[in-house]
Amino acid sequence: MVSFLQIAWTGGTQMPRTAAALEDNLRISDLISMGLLSSTIPRETVMSVLTDTGKQSKRIRQLPAHVMVYYVIAMALYMNVAYEEVLRCLVEGLEWLGEPAERLRKTGRSAISQARARLGSEPMERIFHEVVGPIGAAGSKGVWYRQWRKVSIDGMTLDVGDTPANEAHFGRPGASRGSSAFPQVRCVALAECGTHVLFDVAEGPCTLSEAKLADQLIPRLTPEMLCLADRHFWSYDRWKQAVGTGASHVWRAKKNLVLPCEKRFRDGSFLSTVFPSPKDRRNVRNGIRVRVVEYEIKGINSGESTYRLITNILDPKEAPALELAGLYHERWEIETAFDELKVHLRGRDVVLRSKTPDLVKQELYGLLLAHFAVRGLMNEAARSANLDTDDLSFVHSLRIIRRKISNGSFPPSGDNSPSGAL
Repeated sequence: MVSFLQIAWTGGTQMPRTAAALEDNLRISDLISMGLLSSTIPRETVMSVLTDTGKQSKRIRQLPAHVMVYYVIAMALYMNVAYEEVLRCLVEGLEWLGEPAERLRKTGRSAISQARARLGSEPMERIFHEVVGPIGAAGSKGVWYRQWRKVSIDGMTLDVGDTPANEAHFGRPGASRGSSAFPQVRCVALAECGTHVLFDVAEGPCTLSEAKLADQLIPRLTPEMLCLADRHFWSYDRWKQAVGTGASHVWRAKKNLVLPCEKRFRDGSFLSTVFPSPKDRRNVRNGIRVRVVEYEIKGINSGESTYRLITNILDPKEAPALELAGLYHERWEIETAFDELKVHLRGRDVVLRSKTPDLVKQELYGLLLAHFAVRGLMNEAARSANLDTDDLSFVHSLRIIRRKISNGSFPPSGDNSPSGAL
């Protein structure tokens, strides 16, 4: 019996992306509405979080705290637009919040900056954790593998404003000649593979490794999930913590991980045991039983073609080796989600505009909430049409949402279904 599977690569040629563009006569102010934001981020939740965090405005202000929450999310939808223009775009949408439009039109950059500083990052982070979660329903296409919800963990970095405060807090990554041009914030996220929703996140300085940030997220996995992870997340302690959540896992193993075959199954996978140290292996103590799937992808001219996976699904009848080999490559769905957030929402090579670490964090959670709002509407559209969300284009959906919402397609009441617009 061969020790690994042979899998043929059948991927097609990738088509180049076309540049995003709007009609010449389409104004930015025609594109934004509070309907998108309020349908996925309810005002009731916003007000409750502001009260709990002590950020609720205690007196009448030109820019009260609940307005600034939606403003920060709107900033993420238009990263290249000036502060005042973003607020002008929101004027009509803010009227449903009971805010006098005329007063808001007169608000300047200084007042906006002060209002953002008063709000801080804590309410935005709390709102994210209260609102955002896996949204794929039972039976939704692409969301499940057998009884498990497919999720993936991985990391990304974002350039932040080049200020002494940001550099001191976030640090700069190394470069071939000195250091990079901008400080960077590092994020590790959990993504629901089927919907591309980034439903949990841990952030920190770029000097902190993805693996260390992952330690904050792994305890939040649940037994219904099957987590896919690349090999750089592997450590004995992290695997032990991950298995202890009750979730199922399929992780790529490091090349130097010792995995002797203890029992071979008919599907080519085999049982092995991982230990925290060579001494523990010699004394056969503190071991964790794993199942190993080894396979080679044929027809790849560049990159690695041989893979070793470990899983805590020990019975091959529950998850055959060939299925796990195909399933692991859905880990790349999280890279697509990062591309949507970094390239299409934020903009290619755009630097987060905030000048202080707290406001960088505020802006980051605004970006994550904006991505969730778009993805939430796409999921509703796909479900109502019995489609896989991969059948819908994020870029196309984002353009339609920006145009149609301002025309009353999706009112704040949420009475109209968004599915027809996508």
